[in-house]
Amino acid sequence: MTVSTAVTTLGTLYVYGITPAGVAGPRTAGVAGAPVRLLTESGLCAVVSTPPERLRPRRRDLAAHQAVLAELAGQGPLLPMRFAVVSPDSEALRAQLRGDRRTLLRQLDGVRDCVEMNLKGTVVPGYFAQLVRRDEHLGALAARARRSPDYQTNVRLGEALARGVRGEARRAARQVLARLAPLARRTAAGQVDDDQVLSTSFLLRAADERRFRDAVADQARVYGDRLALSVTGPLPCYSFVDPRPTPAGR
Repeated sequence: MTVSTAVTTLGTLYVYGITPAGVAGPRTAGVAGAPVRLLTESGLCAVVSTPPERLRPRRRDLAAHQAVLAELAGQGPLLPMRFAVVSPDSEALRAQLRGDRRTLLRQLDGVRDCVEMNLKGTVVPGYFAQLVRRDEHLGALAARARRSPDYQTNVRLGEALARGVRGEARRAARQVLARLAPLARRTAAGQVDDDQVLSTSFLLRAADERRFRDAVADQARVYGDRLALSVTGPLPCYSFVDPRPTPAGR
């Protein structure tokens, strides 16, 4: 979890992620330039560094966090932590690895050879002409606005068009999800609003990334007049793990 400011205490460990035991320690420098090291317990590794006194989501530290995760992900399954996740001290973290060992190993197995791809879809605001032709109510409003272009009629027409455009984009988003979900092992829905009507993460086998991108491109060709699609990834599998160390500042 990203936080704007967090104060750490002596002995606190900044946690990047959890891997099976046996990985090589990252050579990449960590947050605030700190050396990254491995804390091994019960067949698991927590990848940690000493945090700065105050954690802030500065660009260079966010980039360092991501670079450490990228190096780890190249070695095998990884349970990534979001920026600014800390553990009180090494003993607390070791105890957590021991206590949650079965759950963590199961999660690692669940993301083995996988990547996360995030798909967002936003409303295309200009999808008007087809709506007016198909919808009798909109057609009548548009005709009235042309005959008598008064303020209230224009407002009602604008509101009705906006609702119609959002509705078309939401319907397209449902069709896109129905087409793409079978390509994934799992999906996780994100937050949506009136403009961003689709936000979903897909857990894919790494080997299926190209196939997924091609399928997204196909859907963009079908629905691009009403729904603008964008893909981010491959990402660490943030949306498909349940890491337990405490976000700093909580």
